[in-house]
Amino acid sequence: MGGGKIMNAVELLDIVSAGETSKVQFKQQMDDDKIEAEIVAMSNSQGGIIIIGVQDKTNEVIGLNYEQLQSYNNRLSALCCDKIKPQIYILTEVVSTENKRVLIINVPEGRDKPYKTNRGVIWIKLGSDKRVVTDNSEIKRMFQQSGDLFADEMEIYDTSIDDIDERLFADYFKKEFEISYQEKGLTYEEALRAKRILRENKVTLAGLLFFGKEPQNIKPSFTIKTVSYVGNDIAGDTYRNRPEDLKGTIPELFKKGMDFLQNNLRYTQQGQDFNSFGILEIPKIVLTEILQNALIHREYFKNAPIRLMIFDNRVEIVSPGKLPNSLTIEDVKFGNTVIRNNQIAMFAVHTLPYSGLGSGLKRAFKEQPNIELINDIEGEQFIVKIPRNLDVE
Repeated sequence: MGGGKIMNAVELLDIVSAGETSKVQFKQQMDDDKIEAEIVAMSNSQGGIIIIGVQDKTNEVIGLNYEQLQSYNNRLSALCCDKIKPQIYILTEVVSTENKRVLIINVPEGRDKPYKTNRGVIWIKLGSDKRVVTDNSEIKRMFQQSGDLFADEMEIYDTSIDDIDERLFADYFKKEFEISYQEKGLTYEEALRAKRILRENKVTLAGLLFFGKEPQNIKPSFTIKTVSYVGNDIAGDTYRNRPEDLKGTIPELFKKGMDFLQNNLRYTQQGQDFNSFGILEIPKIVLTEILQNALIHREYFKNAPIRLMIFDNRVEIVSPGKLPNSLTIEDVKFGNTVIRNNQIAMFAVHTLPYSGLGSGLKRAFKEQPNIELINDIEGEQFIVKIPRNLDVE
C-alpha cells in the first residue's frame, strides 16, 4: 500500500462537496464486504477513489482515529491480496482537513478483467451505484478487454465448412497470396484452417462475416440498420426512405452502406461546371473511413446492429461497444488505436479500402474537421456525428 500523495485538503473538500459519482465513493467506516465489492466494481470499470471517514448520506467528514487508520490499511492489504481475484494493487493515502483524517483508496482500472470477490461475484459500476454482472456476453467482453478472448476468433456453435462460400474464399486467398490455395499445395479445408476460418470443424465469427453464404441466418443481429429522417430528431416517425436492414458479408455490408449514403445525400456543384454530376456534400473519403471503421472495430460480443442514420443536418453512424480498454477520443483522433478484432482487420486489408495503420479517422478529420465523436460508456456504443454541408451549392 502507500504511494505518492493523491490529493491535498482543498482537493479533498472539493471532491466531498461534489458528492458520490461512478468514480468517487464515501464510506464512514471500513466494512470489508462492501469495500471489497466497491474495489472490484471500480477495477472492472474505469477505476476511482473510495474515501473512508465520510458519511455517504450527508457528505460530512467524520474522520478516523489512529487505530482505525492502522487497522483499515492492514485489512485492505489482506483483502486485495487474498480475497479479490485476480489480485488488485491499490494505493492508500491519509489526508487531513479540519483536524479530521480520512483514508483515501485509489483504485486503478484493472488490466485483467473481470475481477471477482471472494465469493466469485463480478461487480461493475452503474453511475454512483454498482451492479452484479451475470450476462455471459458481458463477461466475455470483459475478458476481451484483458486480451484473453477475441470475439472474431471464436468458433460458432452449429456451423460447419458447408456454411462457407468457397468462391468468396478462393478469390480472397488469391488476392492475398497472388496464387490459389491449390497452387500453394493446400486442400480447401487446409486453407480454411490456415487462415483461421475453420477451428474445431466450426466456422469462426470472422470467417462467417467475410466468407459466409448467408451470415445473418446464423448471426441475425450483425446487420446495418439504415434510415433517412425528415427533420433532426431521432425520435421522429417521418422518413424519407423506408427503414431497412442491410445484410451480407462485411464487404457486402460496406458496399450497401456506402450506396445508401451516396443515394440519400446531396450532390452539389461546388464551383464545377453546371452540367457536371456534382460533388457529394460530405466527402466520400469521410463516409468510407467512418463506415469501415464501424464494421471492423465494433464490439462483436454485443448482439446489436450498426445504425446508419441521415438527418436534415447530420449523418450519424452508431457502432455497438464503447472504445476498448482505456482508449480515448483524443487517442482515436490522432491515430492511436487498439485493434479489438484482429482477424477481421486482417481480412479487411484485402477486401476493403482499409490500410490497418490507424490513419483512417485522421484522414476523415483532415477532410472534415467538424466531425463529432462520442464514446457513450453507459450505453456501450460509439457515435460519430457528421454535420451536413447545407450551405454549399
